[in-house]
This record gives sequence, C-alpha cells and structure tokens, in this order.
Amino acid sequence: MSQFAAPRKSLGQNFLQDANIINKIVGGLNIQSSDTVLEIGPGRGALTELILPLAKELHLVEFDRDLIRYWENRSQANLTVHGVDILKFELDEIIQSTNTKIKVIGNLPYNISSPVLFHLMRYAEHIDSQVLMLQKEVVERMASGPGSKQYGRLSVMLQQRYDIEMLFKVPPTAFFPPPKVDSAIARLTPMQELANPVLEHDDFAKVVKLAFSMRRKTLRNNLKPILNSQQIESIGVDPSARAETLTVAEFTAISNLVSTI
Repeated sequence: MSQFAAPRKSLGQNFLQDANIINKIVGGLNIQSSDTVLEIGPGRGALTELILPLAKELHLVEFDRDLIRYWENRSQANLTVHGVDILKFELDEIIQSTNTKIKVIGNLPYNISSPVLFHLMRYAEHIDSQVLMLQKEVVERMASGPGSKQYGRLSVMLQQRYDIEMLFKVPPTAFFPPPKVDSAIARLTPMQELANPVLEHDDFAKVVKLAFSMRRKTLRNNLKPILNSQQIESIGVDPSARAETLTVAEFTAISNLVSTI
C-alpha cells in the first residue's frame, strides 16, 4: 500500500482490510462471467481485485485524484475508470453499452449515503442488485418496518422499490483507519413487479417527505398543504395517525390519491 497516500478524512475514506469480510461482500453480489459491475469508491482495491477476474466489465467511480490516477494506469481490458463524484455520475453510458442489468457494489461515504441511494434509485429498472456497505444505523433504517423508531422517509422510499436485506455487520476493526461507527452490508434488489406501484414518483416523494417532516405531528397536520382530513379518510387511512405507523401500501395509496386530484 506504499504507493497510496494516507486516507483522506475530507472524503470520508476508511479502507477495508479484513480479507474474510472482503470475500463475503463480493460473494453477496453473486458475480457471473457475463456481468457488468459498477463499483463506487474502489479506494485501494480491496473489492476491486476480487471482482476483476469475475466480471465481464468493471466500471469504477472514484473521486480521489490520486486513486483515479492509480486506476487509470492499471491497464486491464475489462476495467473502465470514471473520475467523478458519484452524485454527478450518470449511469446511462454504462446502461447503453451492455445488454444485461448492472450489478452495483461499494463502500459508500457515510456522509452522503442517503443521497447516493436516492441517486441510484433513478436507475433501478436497469440494476440487477446492489451490495453496499453503509453505517449500520442507516441499514437498520432502510430495512425497518412501521412502528419502529428507525422507520422513516428512507425506509418508505427504498422499500417501495426494493427488497432490502441486511447481510451482516462489519466492525470498525475491519478498516484502516477504524471508523467511529459500526457498519453493515445491505443488499438491495429492485422488484421486478412493484407490490405498491405509484402513479407519479414525484408525488410519492413529496407525500413521504411531508408526512415525516414533523414526526410527532399527525398526517392531518403534515399533509395539510396537499390533502384535507376527508380526502385522507376516503382511502381508508386515519388522518390522526402518525407517519411512522403507516405501511408502504398506505403511503402509495395517499400518493396515488394526490396524483388523481
């Protein structure tokens, strides 16, 4: 690792170094020889080195200029490097260059994990699965159900589109330098047929955001800018309920009502 600079705190860099965990993460993506894989933040290549011999194509998205230079100098036929911020990276060029759905893997910077998840969701119909390392607390929020403290906007938005699993937890000792939080591996698999389809995704996002805007207030209060109590009651939802008690199906019903009035 001597060819690399020290991890950059400003970029939230914590590099994986536990071989057993590295193998488990890559195994969670079930890579086949015909697969196109997108890796977010390859860092020093802990996952990359295992993926390269497995995948037909591997695309790396990296923001650190020194690491971009390192991977660009790595001459390998199935490797493409994109030196860009993942939040500004459009997946269209990868989608258009392959006739298979993309598999996504990465250790997401914890300070931008939610924006990255929402960014990737735009391309869900072109993604086979995602295996991502995130802060354990974020994975718990992603996978939690109604009535729990962790259940919120992130849970509802992602569960409407994906099947979500927490595969396993990762201790701080698996990294250099060790982060101050516990991590976990999540697998997100886009649903082939949505259990709760929405008419307009923008309306769904707006409803969910408003509903959770003040967690201690009721739907009647939080949704007042777009619906009244009678309208909420008309689809069998209690306007005096709090957002954290609603199922994804109830949120989609509210959203679809908004889309039709």
